[in-house]
Amino acid sequence: MLAIAVLSAFGAVFLLFVGIYPWQLMKEAQDASEGKNVSGQLKQLIIRKLGSAQGGLLSSSYREKMKWKFIAMGKPEMIVEDFLVIQEFSAIMFGLLFLLLLNFFKKPLPWSVAGVALGFLFPYQWLYDQIKKRQKKIVRALPYALDLLTLSVEAGLDFQAAIQTVIDKAKDGPLVEEFSLMLSEIRMGRTREESLRNMAKRIQVVQVSAFVTNLIQADRMGTSLGKILRIQSTQMRIDRTQLAEKKANEAPIKMLFPLVACIFPTVFMVLFGPIIYTFMSGGGM
Repeated sequence: MLAIAVLSAFGAVFLLFVGIYPWQLMKEAQDASEGKNVSGQLKQLIIRKLGSAQGGLLSSSYREKMKWKFIAMGKPEMIVEDFLVIQEFSAIMFGLLFLLLLNFFKKPLPWSVAGVALGFLFPYQWLYDQIKKRQKKIVRALPYALDLLTLSVEAGLDFQAAIQTVIDKAKDGPLVEEFSLMLSEIRMGRTREESLRNMAKRIQVVQVSAFVTNLIQADRMGTSLGKILRIQSTQMRIDRTQLAEKKANEAPIKMLFPLVACIFPTVFMVLFGPIIYTFMSGGGM
C-alpha cells in the first residue's frame, strides 16, 4: 500500500509539473494573449503577479543577459521575472519528488535540497537547449540561403532586393525570420552595417558572425559583394563537408559501446546459450 501511495503521489506531482513546464507555460501565454485559453490566462496572471513581486531581486546585468538569451531562443517577448517564477515552481516540484523518493527508500531527507537545486536549474538548461536547437536550424539553413543570396546579387539585384528574394524563396525558419527583421530595420532607416550587427548579436552563431563581418568589410573596402558572397558560399560548403566527414568518422566510436553492451551479449546468448544449457543439463554433443 505504501508503494501504491508513493507512486500515486509521484504521478500527481509529475502531472502538476508537466502543467507548468516552461514550453507549456509559453504556449498557454500565447493562447491567453489571443483569448483562446482561459486557464492559460489565469496561470499567466498568477505568474506575472508573482514575478512582479520579485522584480527587485534581479540585477540589471542579469536582466540584460537573460534578455539576449530570450532573443537567441526566438522569444524576445518573454520576461525575466516570469522565467524566475518558472524556476521557482520547478524547484518546488523537484523538491517534492525528491522528498517522496527519499522517504520511500528511507534515505536522509536533507538530500531533498539537491532536488530543489536541480529543479531551479532545470528551466535554465531547457532554455540553453532551445537556443542550441534554434542555432542548429540557422546553421543548417545558412548554406542554401547564402547560395540564393549570391545568385541574386550576381544577377544584378541590390542587397535589399537579394535579401527579399531569400525571404520569399527559402524555407520558413529562424534564419528567414532574422533576415526579415534585418530587412525591416534597414527599411526603417538603420544602416546596413548596424542591421547586420544586430542580426549577428541576436543569433549568436559563429558562422553568422563571420558572414556579417565579411559583408561589412566588403562595404567599407568597396569590394564586389557578389565576389565576397561567392567565396563565403564556397567556404561554407567546404566546412559543412568537413563537419559531415568528422561526424562520419566519429560514428564507429559512438557505436562501440551499444555494440559491446547490448548487441554482442544477445548474439552470444543466441549462439552459445543452447550449447551451455546442454552441457549444464548433462547432455552430450
